[in-house]
Amino acid sequence: MSNAAFVPTARHLAQVRYEIRGPLAKRAHELERQGHEVIKLNIGNPAAFGFRTPATMRLALIENLSQAEGYCHQKGIFPAREAIVMETQSRGIKGVTAEDVFMGNGVSELILMTMEALLEPGDEVLLPAPDYPLWTASVVITGAKPVHYPCRESNGFIPDPEEVAAMVTPKTKALVLINPNNPTGAVYPEHVVKALVRIAEERRLVLFSDEIYDKILYDGARHYPVAKYCENTLCGTFGGLSKVYRACGLRTGWLFFSGQKQHAQKYLETLELLASLRLCANVPGQWAVQTALGGVQSIYELTAPEGRLGRQRAAALAGIEASKYLKVVKPMGAMYALPGVKT
Repeated sequence: MSNAAFVPTARHLAQVRYEIRGPLAKRAHELERQGHEVIKLNIGNPAAFGFRTPATMRLALIENLSQAEGYCHQKGIFPAREAIVMETQSRGIKGVTAEDVFMGNGVSELILMTMEALLEPGDEVLLPAPDYPLWTASVVITGAKPVHYPCRESNGFIPDPEEVAAMVTPKTKALVLINPNNPTGAVYPEHVVKALVRIAEERRLVLFSDEIYDKILYDGARHYPVAKYCENTLCGTFGGLSKVYRACGLRTGWLFFSGQKQHAQKYLETLELLASLRLCANVPGQWAVQTALGGVQSIYELTAPEGRLGRQRAAALAGIEASKYLKVVKPMGAMYALPGVKT
């Protein structure tokens, strides 16, 4: 009999799931070790398929390495945060200053931090379904309850604001949007965005909008930033370098707050405390932000019909259309489609 002590698992992690790196991904690694070639589509990793970070951003990293050897402010370096502020101004978003911006080790870290600072066990958060699983996991890990509002295939995976409103309870603390959407590729129309904002404002919910794919759009689709329409409740918007700028490995994401901030000072102070506990986000990657946002937006060449993403999207849609068994709602943004089975 072994004398080793039993090591328990923390109870609050028992229901946490992250299937895109779960048992199926582990089985893929086992097959690779056996000599099989596996094409991995479980995570959106542009570098694995030959997409490169723009050369201007790589040069910005190199030229600023001497300034990236130490810790920076817990919210991030000022040039990166100020570049994000300028980006908000160009989009008609009001009231954002550098003090309202948090830099993170990717958007994933910031999602976890925002939920941890906000939620108590028993609270509820409204999330889209289908969902990017990190959002659900980040709610569950706090002891709060994820409540999924349906984004139905029959409606192009666009949520129905009336359904969302009917799901708000006294325990609901936040409403989350993922737009452009992962995993469906849906891009929400302006009237839907406005309606969801009104729900958050009227019910005094914190509004979080994951907009990491905001410039990956097809066939003339237009992205409407939630923060442009939200004035009467706290609004947090997430973005980063991973997708639009094909720089996942830099682990550089950001979160800016807009809307009604005065009543949320304690929450924002708590979030800064969590940012301080991890000292700071990856500093070298932050030096690429100003160049990324202020430079040529090469993503538009990729998403054009003749661009690589445009051609890959067309090929995927044509293949599914030719199938006897599959169907799909045409994705209008992001890097994904969500096929279904014909019945």
